[in-house]
Amino acid sequence: MNSRTITLIVLSVILGLGATWMANNWLTARLNTSPDDNQQNVVIATVEIGFGQMIEPQQVTVVRMPKDAAPDDAFASTDQVVGKIATFSMLRGDILRGARLAEHLGGSTLASLIEPSKRAISVRVDDVVGVGGFLLPGNRVDVLATRQTGNDGNAESKTILEDLRVLAVDQTASTDKTQPVVVRAVTLEMTPAQAEVLVKGMAAGKLQLALRNPLDNNKSPVMAEAVAEAAPVPAPVMPKPVVRRRAPANDSSVTVIRGVAVTVEKGL
Repeated sequence: MNSRTITLIVLSVILGLGATWMANNWLTARLNTSPDDNQQNVVIATVEIGFGQMIEPQQVTVVRMPKDAAPDDAFASTDQVVGKIATFSMLRGDILRGARLAEHLGGSTLASLIEPSKRAISVRVDDVVGVGGFLLPGNRVDVLATRQTGNDGNAESKTILEDLRVLAVDQTASTDKTQPVVVRAVTLEMTPAQAEVLVKGMAAGKLQLALRNPLDNNKSPVMAEAVAEAAPVPAPVMPKPVVRRRAPANDSSVTVIRGVAVTVEKGL
């Protein structure tokens, strides 16, 4: 083997080692590259999640998507959503958002769906009061009260509450039903003042529910005043009474009263 052949073999080995080193450095750099700054983690549903259902770990996963396309209230990890209650039905692939989830603070899932400043009141209904069974969770209703006005059988009807949200019918809070179902009770969401008006109406006579169009947000100003009057009014703060005392005979001081302020000035 001549020197030329040996030189070519050594040169080939050197070039091969150099190529291997360069390829290894290129792969290492690609693997250690940080994620694209324009992407972020987003939690999505892997299965259909029903209204009022608690989120479980196997129902969600994390995907990456452009920041411009991700909602502002999206979650970045599954730990942030597991255990929460779905306030809207979600399909497979939907992004889980803070506006569609509620904290589960114990008790029934229905309690987690009530707004912090409101209450849930159940009303006993039949096929007439329940609007022929067309009342479903998520609907909005008005409440009418009817009472007898005398012994002659005359009666008067009046709308006592407006635009109340139906939380549940019987023991069902799912919003994915569309067929009419005759139920025995309807649970409504309202403020404490509205709850007092409803209980008074139930005691005074019969109630009737009127189904509203979901796009109708008009409310009667007279109704708002009636609910405000039902709210408890704090007792007024009365000023302390002014106590007048007779001065001794040899006392030359003078008592001066200015409004509710009392001062004593010494005489000359």
